Amino acid sequence: MRRKEEEITDIREIEKLLKECTVGRLATMGRDGFPYITPLNYVYHQGAIYFHSAPAGEKLENIAANPQVCFEVDTPLAYLDTAYDPDKPPCAVSQLYKSVIIRGRAEIIESMEEKVAALNALMASHERVEEFIGITEDQSAVKRCVVVVVHVEFLTAKSNDASRKSGAEKEKIREYLKKRDLEGDRNAARQIV
Repeated sequence: MRRKEEEITDIREIEKLLKECTVGRLATMGRDGFPYITPLNYVYHQGAIYFHSAPAGEKLENIAANPQVCFEVDTPLAYLDTAYDPDKPPCAVSQLYKSVIIRGRAEIIESMEEKVAALNALMASHERVEEFIGITEDQSAVKRCVVVVVHVEFLTAKSNDASRKSGAEKEKIREYLKKRDLEGDRNAARQIV
């Protein structure tokens, strides 16, 4: 990682980000030699990434040919535009964010028990309520869909969330975001600690 000062090394913080995000991007290598990126709903469950899919399609063809994949999630917090510090050159604008990149191997789940557990974990992650209608193996949609697990082999995470700024700079960013008040600015301001 080039910018070591932005690296997140605390696995609890990384796992928290993986659990909070609900959409990630899966990169596979196409048979034509081009990377293929698919945005998808996922769940981070038992140290792995799980997602469901139709039983046929380009991403599954790519995984069958080469199970090495890359998976990325990010949380954009706020964009610090040129108005934040008009004395700086325009190329000094900045995006506050957190992100995780995973390299791993994708595998289609064959076990119905693991498939149902992963689908229920996915539902719980997205429904975000105490009780929801659970998934059972006798449901026709369960039999028709494919569940894929990405076994994590290597991951990196980084953030530019102003956490490494001085107290005065953090306060300046918080006040700017509150005053600007674009969508997401107040939430971003609360996350600057």
